[in-house]
Amino acid sequence: DPRYAKSYHDLIFLAYHIVFFSCVRQFITINLSRPIAKYFGLKRESKIDRFGEQMYALVYFMVLGVYGYSVMTRLPTYWYRTQYFWIDYPHWDMNQDMKRYYLMQFSYWCQQLLVLLLGLEKPRKDYSKLVAHHIITLWLVGGSYVLNCTYMGNAVFISMDIPDTLFAFSKLLNYIQWERAKMVSFVTFIAVWTYFRHYLNIVMLWSVLFESHLVPDFAKQWSSSQGVYMVFWLPPVIFASMFFLQCLNLYWYYLMLRILIRSV
Repeated sequence: DPRYAKSYHDLIFLAYHIVFFSCVRQFITINLSRPIAKYFGLKRESKIDRFGEQMYALVYFMVLGVYGYSVMTRLPTYWYRTQYFWIDYPHWDMNQDMKRYYLMQFSYWCQQLLVLLLGLEKPRKDYSKLVAHHIITLWLVGGSYVLNCTYMGNAVFISMDIPDTLFAFSKLLNYIQWERAKMVSFVTFIAVWTYFRHYLNIVMLWSVLFESHLVPDFAKQWSSSQGVYMVFWLPPVIFASMFFLQCLNLYWYYLMLRILIRSV
């Protein structure tokens, strides 16, 4: 099993896949989703555009969610054995799938932030919170990659991507007005979101607080030559970043529960 280290050539991969995801997004939102939206009777351009955006999200999160799960099954961290975030630190080299998966995630979120900042999508009501989410996500993705915390990063990705798949699917059903299917999908989504975005994220936050001491003693220093960066202040920074993300998730959770209660 060949192992891959990090290098400046990773920037070429990132740049290529930012363009790649832009092309995929364009194909899905224009060529693939518009005929489907019109087939189901959507007429307003704004709804057709939103339908395309959710179809792109569904495809991305479904594919990367499955890919991320596949990567985790070959790691000691499966299924959220969080002590291995720290015991084997640093995770400075990766197998081929882990490296490709991580850089594809990084590329996607770079591309999504560009979409928001350039106004390629109609701004949502929670635009500022969405921008904050993308920025903190990029901070966590980039930081965990550079600082060799990729096992934890993979676990965080899975906790985000799987519920996002169901969220996009539920929104597609809402646009085409399949009422019963929409309700079943939305209730399922709420349950999945609760488990992945809150329970598992709280498990990881707990790990940062109470298991980070498991890092080997030699790794508790800042040394780029050895690939170790777990100085005393890094776990609190990780915790603060993940806690901020959890606060955003709780805000959206509140909005979703309000919708669910009104629907019932």
